[in-house]
Amino acid sequence: MFSTLKKIIRGPGVGPTPAPAPASAPAPTPTPAPTPAQATASAPSPAPPPQPEKDEKPSVNNNEAKKEDKEEKGPASAPAPAPAPKPEQKPADPANGQPPAEGQEAPSPPHPIVINKYSDTHLREIIKQMRERTLMYKEKVTDPYASSPERSPAVTPVLRKKDFLKKQEEERKRKEEEERIKKEEEAKKAAEAAEKKKEEKKEEKKEEKKEEKKEEKKEEKKKDDKKPETAPEKEENKSMYPKIKCTFMDTLLKPIEDRMDKVLGISIDPFTDRRYIAWLSIVTIAFNYNLWFIPIRMAFPYHTPVSIPLWFTLDVTADLIYIIDMIIFQPRLQFCKGGDIIYDRAIIKKSYRESLKFQHALLSIIPLELLYIPFGFLSIFRANRIMRFEAFFEFSDRLEGIMTKAYIWRVIRTIGYLLFILHLNSCIYYVASAYQGIGKTKWVYSGEGSAYLRCYYFAVRTLINIGGLPEPHTVFEIMFQLTNFFIGVFVFSSLIGQMRDVIGAATAGQTYFRASMDGCVAYMVTNRIPKLVQHRVRTWYNYTWDSQGMLDESELLEQMPLVMRTAIAVDINLTTFQKIDLFKGCDNQMLVDMLLRLKSIVYLPGDFVCKKGDIGKEMYIIKAGEVQVIGGPDNKIVFVTLKAGCVFGEISLLQSSANGGNRRTANVAAHGFANLFVLDKKDLNDILVHYPESQKVLARKGRKLMKAKGPAAAKADEEKKKGLTLFGPKPPTPKLLRAFGGFQKKGFMDKLKNASS
Repeated sequence: MFSTLKKIIRGPGVGPTPAPAPASAPAPTPTPAPTPAQATASAPSPAPPPQPEKDEKPSVNNNEAKKEDKEEKGPASAPAPAPAPKPEQKPADPANGQPPAEGQEAPSPPHPIVINKYSDTHLREIIKQMRERTLMYKEKVTDPYASSPERSPAVTPVLRKKDFLKKQEEERKRKEEEERIKKEEEAKKAAEAAEKKKEEKKEEKKEEKKEEKKEEKKEEKKKDDKKPETAPEKEENKSMYPKIKCTFMDTLLKPIEDRMDKVLGISIDPFTDRRYIAWLSIVTIAFNYNLWFIPIRMAFPYHTPVSIPLWFTLDVTADLIYIIDMIIFQPRLQFCKGGDIIYDRAIIKKSYRESLKFQHALLSIIPLELLYIPFGFLSIFRANRIMRFEAFFEFSDRLEGIMTKAYIWRVIRTIGYLLFILHLNSCIYYVASAYQGIGKTKWVYSGEGSAYLRCYYFAVRTLINIGGLPEPHTVFEIMFQLTNFFIGVFVFSSLIGQMRDVIGAATAGQTYFRASMDGCVAYMVTNRIPKLVQHRVRTWYNYTWDSQGMLDESELLEQMPLVMRTAIAVDINLTTFQKIDLFKGCDNQMLVDMLLRLKSIVYLPGDFVCKKGDIGKEMYIIKAGEVQVIGGPDNKIVFVTLKAGCVFGEISLLQSSANGGNRRTANVAAHGFANLFVLDKKDLNDILVHYPESQKVLARKGRKLMKAKGPAAAKADEEKKKGLTLFGPKPPTPKLLRAFGGFQKKGFMDKLKNASS
């Protein structure tokens, strides 16, 4: 079986056989078609496997030549011609004696079965594939640029670690950018949809307003038809009166305003201009004069012929202060409208005159003193001067804004409220005593001594509920006393609560510091921390609070916007950063970003800031205090002392850990209390990503600094021992062995023998 298979593979039927030339092929003689019995009897011998197309073409030509010869010989030698096969019929089968149709190739005879039909088919397919592959390789040998029909696998890119990380970073940034763009597009779409809705609502509202206006116009027309002809003239007079009045006042006061422009300027900032705050204090004094003295002049008999000129002079002075404030200062105060600060004096003046503040000021200067002529000199006609209460509260707000310890003013203001309430109560008590009759009973004012001081004393004892007061007898006295008690309880409790809040807000920071320190001490006591460590922790708390006024500055700065934090950081440390040689030539914005990443740390006396051999991850800037670079066996040798404004540890930020470049080379300890700013290496790397030019500058300067240290490092490398010198000199011989002499075995044994003999 295997021999037959070898013949099939290696025999002449496997290789391509050359076809004979069509010219040399002899013309075959026509023979009658064999019967089916003869065809079965004379079965053809096993035919070789099918040949390639090149080998099959000559046989086709041969068959065509045979057909032509048959046609030339005619029907004399051939039997009756069979009818031509129809197109629908199957092609002729030579095995059954049917000649092939014209234009068709003769099918190959069936292959003999060697092993079995299934195995033979697979083996023939393998042989065919091997032949095709052989032809393909031959073509590749002749033509080296021929491509293989097989699909080549994708080439896996081989990248360095840096390039691969860079590629990953770019892909991450690209994805983030795509997500950001998608979010922006979604936000834009949402905003557009919201704007469309708003516009639709506005249009609807406009349409509704138009309809309402149309209806109002119709109603006004109906009313106008009913009104007499004199009504339009009255309306014109009413609308023109304020305009004429305002224009007249502006024309009258314009020369004064122009002169004051040279002194105060066109506009005034009410929050930062100290001149305006000083003027507000004067207006507040005038207001307090009216607030305190109008009730006392109404209640007590202080309008005597001697005191009336004094009172009149003080009243005129207070009124002039009110008028100057209305004419000169208030129309110049800047204000914010829609996020913009208004500086134009015309707009400021118009806004002030339309405000409620102007109306109150106008009411406060109405000259009701003209009623002195028919009714006499009575202070009740000046009660409208109290309408300027807004000046007092504005002054209070501005003063708190500029004071470093605003709680002091809050305490003074609260005490002032209490004194004023007692002042009013004393005035009311005197009026009640006068109504009952001064000195008629024990409860009323006796009429002896200073009337105001006696009444004020009674008011204090009544409102604060001290007791020891004379018993009221009449119904009026009882009702007055009960009312005083109820008002005193309410007012006194409210003021005490307000005072507690003011003092609590003033000492909130101290309370937080004490609570933090007490909690830390309790934790250390619970865990039995040594007394020395506890003492150092308490020292750190006390020094940090005394020097900074807070335990962590970042907590305060986080509440501010980025612009404010940047301004504070620039004012404190930018000049120090610009003096550092390593950062000279870098982008100023990069330095600002670095300032925002600084962290403040307090070191106690003797604390090590860094030790020799530690991994350097931070750079230090001395804010306050001193540090020393020390060395020696006991770290008692001081090499150099660094003071406020100095920088150290900056080179370790730019060195890698490949050859120990990021290791500290010396010990640095705090000499006394030291407050340092620390910049982390990770923060610096995050910043340098956005400043490639500054990164190049820092890398170049870092290399220069390392080269400056290069000669010393080279000498140290030369001094290193090589070869056998690494093992050191031979140690000396011990004295015990030296007593026996040589170390060789023979000499040592000979001496032992001699000693024994």
